Amino acid sequence: MRHQHVALIGGSGFIGSHLVNALVDLGKTVRIATRRRVNAAHLTLLPVDVIETDVHDPVKLAAFIDQSDAVINLVGVLQGRRDDPYGPEFAKAHVELPRKIAAACEAKGVRRLLHMSAIGADPHGPSMYLRSKGDGEKIVRESGLDWTIFRSSVVFGPEDNLLNQFAFLERVFPVIPLACADAEFQPVFVGDVAKAIVNVLDLDAANRQVYELAGPSVYTLAELVRFSGATIGKHSRIIKLPESLGRLQAMTMEMAPGQPIISRDNLDSMKTPSVASGPLSPELGIDEPASIETIAPLYLTGNSSRSRFNAFRATAHR
Repeated sequence: MRHQHVALIGGSGFIGSHLVNALVDLGKTVRIATRRRVNAAHLTLLPVDVIETDVHDPVKLAAFIDQSDAVINLVGVLQGRRDDPYGPEFAKAHVELPRKIAAACEAKGVRRLLHMSAIGADPHGPSMYLRSKGDGEKIVRESGLDWTIFRSSVVFGPEDNLLNQFAFLERVFPVIPLACADAEFQPVFVGDVAKAIVNVLDLDAANRQVYELAGPSVYTLAELVRFSGATIGKHSRIIKLPESLGRLQAMTMEMAPGQPIISRDNLDSMKTPSVASGPLSPELGIDEPASIETIAPLYLTGNSSRSRFNAFRATAHR
């Protein structure tokens, strides 16, 4: 229980919401930063402190992490304006914020920092996303803190923006033009991500270590789309787009109002396989990572209630 008081940045999102449950199950005292309290309304029934603050403001960030034993940073964005080496949204979330967090930890005497990155993160990577994630990692590595970095593949689970989105497309469109259809992924269950983080939080051997987070199997993008459709009883025809048409499709989506389904930078990221270099490290405490075949039908089909899945997840965390 050495790191009893945990400050969680990005805790109201998909991964963070599952991680909060795992931390509470361990008896940790959790403080969650959010821009608007309503964004974390689903967490307010838990015994946690939800703090409405601006973590990009160094003074407010320092006040948020004050008196904490550990800080966990889950903040990440998938899309943003284009620039070289990356646009302002990527710079703000993936580079400037980790720099501010590291500085605030050092100023407040918080030694433990856990940082979420991505498989393929590289300052010289093919996409703004991967380059900014790589630069963020570099900042964390060069700090004087007891850091741990997690490099995750794509994450699946209830409320994910992966298999749920594919299932939606299969329900709506009889034909799906698909760019980067052969891009490779090794999806990891969000419950396993949360379990890995809590298992190394108090582990001295995890200090200054980088851990990959991935599931048991590798799939192409087309295979994931087909799996999602088959699970809900839909079988849209997938047309693999050549790179030129794929980029045209993405550029058209970027010009439409709202969040695009896919961007040119997403396509650039998929040039690097989101696949682990080897098996999960034993320190993570995940003997058998969950597969999409055993988990995804529970939420894609709607055959099981949310409460039943929560019970399953709670069991998996113990």
